[in-house]
Amino acid sequence: MTNGLGNRAAIVGIGATEFSKASGRSELRLAVEATRAAIDDAGLTPREIDGMVTFTMDSNEEIAVARGLGIPRLTHFSRVHYGGGAACGTVVQAAMAVATGVCEAVVCYRAFNERSGRRFGAGRQGPGADAACAQPTDWNAPFGFVTPAAWVAMFARRYMHETGATSEDFGRVAIADRRHAASNPAAWFFERPITLEEHQRSRWIVEPLHLLDCCQESDGAVALVVTSAERARDLPHPPALLKAAAQGSWLDQEMMTSYYREEIGGLPEMGLVGDQLWQMSGLTPADIQTAVIYDHFTPFVLTQLEELGFCPRGEARHFIADGNIEIGGALPINTHGGQLGEAYIHGMNGIAEAVRQVRGAAVNQIDGVEHVLVTAGTGVPTSGLIVGQA
Repeated sequence: MTNGLGNRAAIVGIGATEFSKASGRSELRLAVEATRAAIDDAGLTPREIDGMVTFTMDSNEEIAVARGLGIPRLTHFSRVHYGGGAACGTVVQAAMAVATGVCEAVVCYRAFNERSGRRFGAGRQGPGADAACAQPTDWNAPFGFVTPAAWVAMFARRYMHETGATSEDFGRVAIADRRHAASNPAAWFFERPITLEEHQRSRWIVEPLHLLDCCQESDGAVALVVTSAERARDLPHPPALLKAAAQGSWLDQEMMTSYYREEIGGLPEMGLVGDQLWQMSGLTPADIQTAVIYDHFTPFVLTQLEELGFCPRGEARHFIADGNIEIGGALPINTHGGQLGEAYIHGMNGIAEAVRQVRGAAVNQIDGVEHVLVTAGTGVPTSGLIVGQA
């Protein structure tokens, strides 16, 4: 079964603020700045935007962003649940809107002061702080099991037991991301690569996760403009055509704590997304030149590579050996530095990097890029894209 979105929409504009630890301005201003930059990049005006999609977790109302930009009318506005899993999901909804004629041009945006404001890494922070995941965490929060790092550590330990993966295997993901970030002036960790020894020496957060296995907390915003494939041909930049776009959730899914499944060492919801992407696009893993793999915690990068078919189950530690996920390797990932190296904007900055790779405009450009795969959110209901040349 295919959802019929392939090749019907394209990302034609990308915009972002700087990425920092203290933006010094409101989340609404960040959203307006990034959205205006994306509209300008698309060669459009605010009057030509008639749709908006964002995350349910975003604090910026669509009508407030529209007012700040002078957008006169909206014929579609919607939101996607589940934190980072919403990133590619926003593009799914935007693509549906333009493919069905509901809108002509849709902005997807995410903006937050996640470091200087409310910090996700601190876990639940008072009544109602995490309403979306309150029900499952009510069973473990009284015992102090409240942070994303702790939740992922449980999966990571089981994955290590089943596959033989080690902390050093996780560290190779962090090294690749930081090496790519080191040559990206927009990255927080620009010119600051790390070694495996430094990864292993970094303090424990929750065993088996070191500090350098965990993504950043960032202030900033990213926005994208989506329009029809036909209209995209007349705009300034080469369009990043949506070859496939999908969302996925699986049996017994809970927010970062899907411990009631028969097996907890995998991410079947990502496998579901992958199946849709390959079927819709008619592509295979061999057709992907570079990928943006959601990297809020390093262990889930290995699991995603397996679920998406880049390597067999349990073999990701061998796949990433010898620099295969670095530039020049078999599958360079997160060429912008990822969320560990560039910034944590709930995966939206990864989609922007995929667009730059298709345009041939990335700082760490991969030769001969035709197709880029992007994932968003792991441990939660998730989403993914394949973008490529028109």
